[in-house]
Amino acid sequence: MANTQDFNGRWALVTGASAGIGAALARELARHGAKLILTARRLDRLEALGAELTANGAEVRVLPADLNDPAAPQQLYDATEGAGLPVEILINNAGLGQFGAFSSSPLDQELSQVRVNCEAMVRLTRLFVPRMVERRRGWVLVLASTASYQPLPYFATYAATKAFDRFFALGLAAEVASLGVKVTALCPGPTESEFFDVSRASIFKGRGVQSAEEVARRGIGALARGQRVIIPYLAGRFTALLVRFLPVGLITFFVEKGARPKAPSA
Repeated sequence: MANTQDFNGRWALVTGASAGIGAALARELARHGAKLILTARRLDRLEALGAELTANGAEVRVLPADLNDPAAPQQLYDATEGAGLPVEILINNAGLGQFGAFSSSPLDQELSQVRVNCEAMVRLTRLFVPRMVERRRGWVLVLASTASYQPLPYFATYAATKAFDRFFALGLAAEVASLGVKVTALCPGPTESEFFDVSRASIFKGRGVQSAEEVARRGIGALARGQRVIIPYLAGRFTALLVRFLPVGLITFFVEKGARPKAPSA
């Protein structure tokens, strides 16, 4: 049974909390009594979510930050742990993707995926985990994806960053398990969020999309149990198992055919 009651009264830092899975994770943690530190780029949305959670009895602080900026993780640390506010739950949710041919996609968007999905996640985790180890108590959730289980043509950088996230979480989980810190990689598939629009992948909308609330509920439950990886839907678990037995070349061949962007009409 998940010990979600352990979250009661503890401070949780949720990145990318302004919408989608991040907002749903914040609501789920608040439902279990956690105190929330919400961070994302869009202050207006953070304040709206903060007001909603406060009205429902949660204690909330809002810290706008852009994790594309390498200085942002240290700023978040200084405003929390550095100011005497113990962050015992770190939710590394912030991330972005980019759909399209790598050879013609905006370079900065490709590099932003590496900075936010990988570099910022590592920086934040490296800042907060040592204090969790000192206290011999803490929880870290890393947002990976079912995209982490195979290379994805036209999502090449995104899938690679999510493979990094999942492997990082699994390796760290083994390191800190005996030190009282639980680490979980949450690997959702298509989820109700702004991801499709922001990543220019709206053609994939409606293909077995799962609600952000369900993803958050299953993810927080897995984190409480100390489960090291969670794929929150059956089809995703089946796919992750299946690709272990198929040649990578075969997988990428069919994905490339199915995902190839259509040429603009004349």
